[in-house]
Amino acid sequence: MTDDRFHVYDTTLRDGAQQEGLNLTVADKLAITRHLDGLGVGFIEGGWPGANPKDTEFFRRARTELDLKHAQLAAFGATRRAGVKAADDPLVAALRESGAPVVTLVAKSHDRHVELALRTTLQENLAMIRDTVSHLRAEGQRVFLDAEHFFDGYKSNPAYALEVLRTAAEAGASVIALCDTNGGMLPDELADVVHEAVGTGARVGIHCHDDTGCAVANTLAAVKAGATHVQGCANGYGERSGNANLFTVVANLQLKRGFDLVPREALADMTRIAHAITEVTNVTPNSHAPYVGVSAFAHKAGLHASAIKVDPNLYQHIDPAMVGNDMRMLVSDMAGRASVELKGRELGYELTPETSRELVERVKELESRGYTFEAADASFELLLRDTVAGERRRHFSVESWRVIVERTRGGELISEATVKLHAKGERIVATGEGNGPVNALDKAVRAGLERLYPELAEVELIDFKVRILEGAHGTDAITRVLITSSDATGEWATVGVDENIIEASWQALEQAVTYGLLQAGHHAD
Repeated sequence: MTDDRFHVYDTTLRDGAQQEGLNLTVADKLAITRHLDGLGVGFIEGGWPGANPKDTEFFRRARTELDLKHAQLAAFGATRRAGVKAADDPLVAALRESGAPVVTLVAKSHDRHVELALRTTLQENLAMIRDTVSHLRAEGQRVFLDAEHFFDGYKSNPAYALEVLRTAAEAGASVIALCDTNGGMLPDELADVVHEAVGTGARVGIHCHDDTGCAVANTLAAVKAGATHVQGCANGYGERSGNANLFTVVANLQLKRGFDLVPREALADMTRIAHAITEVTNVTPNSHAPYVGVSAFAHKAGLHASAIKVDPNLYQHIDPAMVGNDMRMLVSDMAGRASVELKGRELGYELTPETSRELVERVKELESRGYTFEAADASFELLLRDTVAGERRRHFSVESWRVIVERTRGGELISEATVKLHAKGERIVATGEGNGPVNALDKAVRAGLERLYPELAEVELIDFKVRILEGAHGTDAITRVLITSSDATGEWATVGVDENIIEASWQALEQAVTYGLLQAGHHAD
């Protein structure tokens, strides 16, 4: 585990899992725990054993299935009920028996919540905190305390909110995390309150929600005011607007403030870990997320590209490799020669000034017709290859294609496609049947070419997006189709544009197959 003088505490599996649409199985939680441990965080909150059967199962399986190198597991739960001894409370017993070396207790620090939600007295709430913390400490577990609604409670009754901190610390709590539960604080006012809390002598942490868009800024302000324990969630998951994004917090503190929080090699793996967790959660990654988003170091404007060509640091606040990300040059109608030359270099081509100018003109002309190359890198690479070669070069040529859509008496829709192709000196006629025209065309192309190119069996169409570009023209509108394909080595996107949606789809599909063959090592004729 990293230095105990400063804590990185992840609560993805509990607070982050409260995000709308995010549902984690026990296997999911175990997988995410391994990823977070790989990042090097100090503590991972596994959930609420006793209150949630899934979380109880997680802690049971964690004992035998997890071999954590950096993190300690924390079990989350509440202080004992009013009028019951901590030793006799079944939910406290579940925390005690979870096997977790750390227990994080949530406790009310807002006087109105004590009286209206807990329906008990302010003094009994303090007794609940004191009894539960001291009991778990006597049982050998380390105790952290989440002071729920602390900042709103401080505004309502500052003396009581601070007394909650003192009580928990005196009972043996190692850290009291101040929770901006409603997410309504701003950095300057939050820092003032944290400063007052630090003045009690208790060790203070911070737990922020993002309802004002300030969760990360509030966390950094709290650290500057004296907090030595930060909580957050992977990718900013959490209910409502989410929690402080733990990746952003860690990167900011380590790279901007000089904190030694996670191993340097783990920080350089942060982007991969962030995306691996999105695969487990099945939540679409935020491409614009700081540090780890695929667009975090993407450059589109020609002015930027010209400067980056001289020195990448002119338009980047860090070297992307420090967090495992990459600089990307986006090619669009805003691109100049520098953008195209840098993108070509990224793809392994040194372009001449004449080729660069020709390519820029071609890109701008195509984008004026509705193409988008910043979203379709594979289409741009094919265009670049054709420009360098001086002619269109493909692994196969198309004589014709046809699609028939039939509605059966039973109401079923069946699409049948026929393609006539030429490849490796052969004329190929193939058919395919699918649940839609594009699916049928995809199957027909594969049926025709897989004998000559067996690698196509590994290529899979994984996403299909359609956008109407000129809606005023009704059914004659220009349509743009983006297709994402994958094989064992990665993913790529291609684009097609036409008034006919099937033709636009065919363009994108033909390019997707061609690029897949290039990836497999086949040279175009």
